[in-house]
Amino acid sequence: MQICGHQKILELLPRLQAQAYLFTGPESVGRRQVARWFTAGLNCERGFPPCGRCASCRLEPHPDYLEVAPELETKTGRKARAPQIRLEQIAPREGAETQSLLEWIVTYPRFKTKVAVIDGAHFLGEAAANALLKVLEEPPSFARIILIAPSRELVLPTLASRSLEVGFSPVPQALLQTLSSDPAVLAFAQGAPGKVRWALEHPAEFDRLVGRTQGVLEALQAGPAQTLEALKLLSEVEALPYLGRQLVQRFPVGSPAYTAALEALIRAQETHSAYVSEELVQTWLALKLSQL
Repeated sequence: MQICGHQKILELLPRLQAQAYLFTGPESVGRRQVARWFTAGLNCERGFPPCGRCASCRLEPHPDYLEVAPELETKTGRKARAPQIRLEQIAPREGAETQSLLEWIVTYPRFKTKVAVIDGAHFLGEAAANALLKVLEEPPSFARIILIAPSRELVLPTLASRSLEVGFSPVPQALLQTLSSDPAVLAFAQGAPGKVRWALEHPAEFDRLVGRTQGVLEALQAGPAQTLEALKLLSEVEALPYLGRQLVQRFPVGSPAYTAALEALIRAQETHSAYVSEELVQTWLALKLSQL
């Protein structure tokens, strides 16, 4: 299992004795991959680093690894604007079709150690968080729990206080260049190996992302109406963070225009997540950006 970067974390994790961890850092920087590597090493016949050849290492998916993530679709099949980890994903519910985390984690591992990952711990609903708190306070001796979130501040204090934080930083450009030398891909990744891999595995989608982002930047010169039409195309690939990075490069850091662009993009993302009409958000953002 090849991990790009994070060498100090890989050296530290095998020596830690905690049962609950909080992996913080930017999206796609490698937190999930390290969690899988940690699981492999805990269950490998030879320990760390995992050998990749023993009975445990050869299994994929691993029976002692569970990932719980926010549901990205509503019950009607529409895309959820505000993802949430629901109670039934954490605690048992009568009639549920899938096994909950609490049901899974109390059974003995097939090998040595069970590892449960809550990917997006900042999306835990209140009831789900309270249910998870019970197992964080007294986890089974053979279990480890890993919460993944952008920062400690976004996780409920009751959960964060019972977890050992492991902070992940963007991977240096020199290491990312071992994955790709494409300047456009590296500019998109911003230190996140996962984004490099996504761009390489989905070249058509990546080219569309770059082209439509450039379309928005060009439309800004023409006015709000043209900017709105370009934003409608861009929203299909959800590229506001990438657009933001390309946009702010046009202004001196700390300038009023730089600050206004960042604030507009952040507010657009927040209001969209709060179920404000997508068309209304796009119209507002087109007006704001055109003023720059």
